[in-house]
Amino acid sequence: METVLITGGSGFLGRELALKLKKNYKVILGSRNNGLNQEAQVYTNCEAIPLDICSISSVYDAFNLVKPDIVIHAGATKFVNISEFQPMECIDVNVLGSQNIARISIEKSVNTVIGISTDKAAPPVNHIYGNSKALMEKMFNSLNASSDTNFSCVRFGNIAWSTGSVFPLWKQMMELNEKIESTGPNMKRFFFSVSDAADLVIRNLNNIELTNGKILSMQMKASKISRILDVWNKLYGTAWVEIDRRPGDTDHESMIGFTELQYTSEVTIDSIKHFLTSSFEQSKNHIKEVVSTENADSHSEEEIIQLIKIGM
Repeated sequence: METVLITGGSGFLGRELALKLKKNYKVILGSRNNGLNQEAQVYTNCEAIPLDICSISSVYDAFNLVKPDIVIHAGATKFVNISEFQPMECIDVNVLGSQNIARISIEKSVNTVIGISTDKAAPPVNHIYGNSKALMEKMFNSLNASSDTNFSCVRFGNIAWSTGSVFPLWKQMMELNEKIESTGPNMKRFFFSVSDAADLVIRNLNNIELTNGKILSMQMKASKISRILDVWNKLYGTAWVEIDRRPGDTDHESMIGFTELQYTSEVTIDSIKHFLTSSFEQSKNHIKEVVSTENADSHSEEEIIQLIKIGM
């Protein structure tokens, strides 16, 4: 049985991946938060180990202990506003930490490395967090061509109820103040469930001969924040108000940016429409239109209700 090491494994996505993968793989969760490691181990019944991706020694120790065949690199700092004020932390974790994972994966002859990226890495990028993830994507895709390790990335939007995201924050505000404060009611964002996010990663893993050296994303639905808040109010009678924006926030997000169009093709995997983006190879049948929240299909009210009720 092959061994899968999930960095950031004690997090929201890492735990879901463990639950879905453990039937077919030996899954090890790696995280620098030992308290959350213990919780994740109980929740998933998978082994959890200390792993600080910012420390090359910690990465060496983890790889020597686990000897992974596959690495799913979900370890990251992911807050746009914090990264603007604390750029060193963002670069240390998302760029140098990813470099540590890549370097040791090649040295230890790991078969496959999949990096978890974000729509915020799609051009144009106007904040440090998005640039840090774009660098990871470029690094992994470049290394795929010069090593025996298969490198690939997945790119997706917001996972509803992920740690630190708006859904748990709104729930906390509702319970404490009976009022939700929103920095961006006019913003539109891609949203889907953690189960759908994990399934996308697994489809990438199962089709690595197709996706290696590329970024796999999928057609996602999007919603305006004010519409989600209105549905929330309808469900729970909680009013919301607009407050000042945070640094780095934008009205829309792109999944595939303009400069990526000639490098992106449509592919169907498991009867689901996906996008496959290369850093170097232009596609003969490339897509013609930017994929963004501006032209994405919107969630129905019932789909928004389903996303909200996941964590309630």
